[in-house]
Amino acid sequence: MAAVAKSRRASASRKRTIVLLLMCLPALLWLLVFKYATLAGSWIAFTNFRPRLGIFGSEFVGLRNFEFLFASAAALNASRNTILLNGLFIVGSTIFTLFISALMFDVFRSRLAKYYQTTFLFPFFISWVIVSYFVFGFLSSNGIINGLLSQPIEFYQNPAWWPLILLIVVLWKTTGWGTLIYLAGMLAINPQLYEASRVDGASKVQQFFTITLPLIMPLVIIQFLLSLANIFNADFGLFYQVPLNQALLYESTDVLDTFIYRALVQVGNVSMSAAADLYKSVIGFVLVILANWVVRRIDPDKALF
Repeated sequence: MAAVAKSRRASASRKRTIVLLLMCLPALLWLLVFKYATLAGSWIAFTNFRPRLGIFGSEFVGLRNFEFLFASAAALNASRNTILLNGLFIVGSTIFTLFISALMFDVFRSRLAKYYQTTFLFPFFISWVIVSYFVFGFLSSNGIINGLLSQPIEFYQNPAWWPLILLIVVLWKTTGWGTLIYLAGMLAINPQLYEASRVDGASKVQQFFTITLPLIMPLVIIQFLLSLANIFNADFGLFYQVPLNQALLYESTDVLDTFIYRALVQVGNVSMSAAADLYKSVIGFVLVILANWVVRRIDPDKALF
């Protein structure tokens, strides 16, 4: 009987494994088709691509296609903006998302928890085109903000305001999604730890810094490393739609993606665009390796790999 029961448990385990693998199959196919199979297309970055000759039949030109990235002040300005703005978003989003997650954790079992979750998550599903109209309604010459000011500000002509404006827009749109991840991590913490700390007289702030933050720190580090990998992948919708592609704002809002898009539209050179995309990917890969190496030197248990 014991052997029969063991055989049934093994059969049930195999069935569960097969079901889980089938559930992963669409994601694996997506990775193979759109991530790994397209790696061969990176060769375009080193060629003078001609569609009639194909990827591997076009003339090999070495690193010539990368030169345009460093040949103009506009490209360097776009590279600088990409790093600084995305770095600002990563730090700001991490701190703000942790703060909102801690608040959500405290009210998670209240009746209004679902209302708060929906309120924060809803902006994530709004397209950047719609968001750009919201922002324009607030910041235009006749917008809500200027209606409240005694001295109107021309936001769409002043690039100095836009790092702050873009940060506020990113926090508003993405915080709800980020809280799902951190909140799940907080809910996995043993409640007895909080009960013991309350008995010892710890406040909510002390509980957060002595229990919550240390226990979800591995999750925070993983999120940070993944964000760092995409630091050169600026959100095109954010930087193109929200500032309405205003040339006066390029000093603060132009990033590599918008710069490459304009270069592709104006010049129509596919090889240069492929070179820029490969450049972004390589830098992101190097940053992840370096950051993971630093984390591993500090605490090996918190490293991603």
